Amino acid sequence: MITSTMENIASTNARSRVADSRNGYRAARRREAFRAFLLAVPLLVFLAATFIFPIGKLLLMSVQSEEVANAVPQTAGLLAGWDDTSSLPPAPVFQALAEDLQAAQEQGALASAARRLNNYEPGFRSLLLKTVRQLPLASGLQADLELPRIDQRWGNVDTWRKLQRAASRYTPDFLLTAMDRQVGPEGIVVTVEPSQQMYVAAFLRTFAISASVTLICLVLGYPVAYLLANLPARQSNLLMIFVIVPFWTSLLVRTTAWYVLLQPNGVVNSMLIASGIISEPLSIMFNRVGVLIGMTHILLPFMILANYAVMRGISPVYQRAAVSLGAHPVHAFLKVYVPQTMPGIGAGTFLVFVLALGYYITPALLGGAGDEMVSQLIALQMDRQLNWGLAGALSVYLAVFTLIIYVGFNRLIGIDRLRLG
Repeated sequence: MITSTMENIASTNARSRVADSRNGYRAARRREAFRAFLLAVPLLVFLAATFIFPIGKLLLMSVQSEEVANAVPQTAGLLAGWDDTSSLPPAPVFQALAEDLQAAQEQGALASAARRLNNYEPGFRSLLLKTVRQLPLASGLQADLELPRIDQRWGNVDTWRKLQRAASRYTPDFLLTAMDRQVGPEGIVVTVEPSQQMYVAAFLRTFAISASVTLICLVLGYPVAYLLANLPARQSNLLMIFVIVPFWTSLLVRTTAWYVLLQPNGVVNSMLIASGIISEPLSIMFNRVGVLIGMTHILLPFMILANYAVMRGISPVYQRAAVSLGAHPVHAFLKVYVPQTMPGIGAGTFLVFVLALGYYITPALLGGAGDEMVSQLIALQMDRQLNWGLAGALSVYLAVFTLIIYVGFNRLIGIDRLRLG
């Protein structure tokens, strides 16, 4: 009886020690995780301030439009409740617009609102400026009578419909414009005029250029990676320097170098003419050829390194065994070696393609009028047109398409499971 009791006490003490040990281990792990989190906080704050927040703000601008609402707040509030869009809004809306325009002119907010409205209809800016210039002369008069007298467009229902849409703080217009669509007079989404369609073609052109560059990089980079992976270490390390050196040179410098080489009287044409291969300079600049050459030169090291990282871990024994069993060397290479390099091919293809999608400097310097990529249109809207909403919409589609491409690659080759080395 005493022995059984002592055994039970010992068993209880042992379980208690095990539980205490587990609790102590878990507490130690929590402390380590908390310390690791504290060490990562500065990096997380830096990423949030310099990467996540700016990109999130730009993407939010694709559905946000506050210029008109801030410039004419009374009018925006009244137009929000204007349901009968088949007739002109009531007199208080006219009066509110007159007061808002005068206040916006004094506060300096009219220019941005006029620029935003001009995206809906060319000439809206001049309409607002003309109206606000003549309104002080009409003080004391009824605005619903004076505004149409100043300009007959204020007596047109379509003008007020567009003003109502622009006065909303959130709008799908930028996302529609980025797909060459717009909201028609009847409130349905329609395609813009063929002469105004440019963004869908730009997306297709961007994908075509990126795919072409990716294919060229794969054709040129795969043999180089194979050579580097199968040479003796000393020779391989020496040749690897030529692959890595371009990373030490500025992207702008490398692109400018091609600008010098490819021009009609540049080094390439001069050498070809001197050798007698051609009699007049080739057109290899300010067109698609120049863009492909420049982007391939810049992105080729990424393809080489991605494939080399996989190839260096592949033993040559398998290919030799296939040849010793009677397979032709080419057949053994295609059936035995190439399938083992698919992770490198997939990683390199995805990396080069995604990087090419967002390229700006090289197409801008070496491309022509018909080679504009989406990144150039984004820069144009931000820098010259000051249309941040449309720039944000183009960025949203580019990010979404990149995510779709990633999911597609992941389904085909499993990018998230690739082991490079």
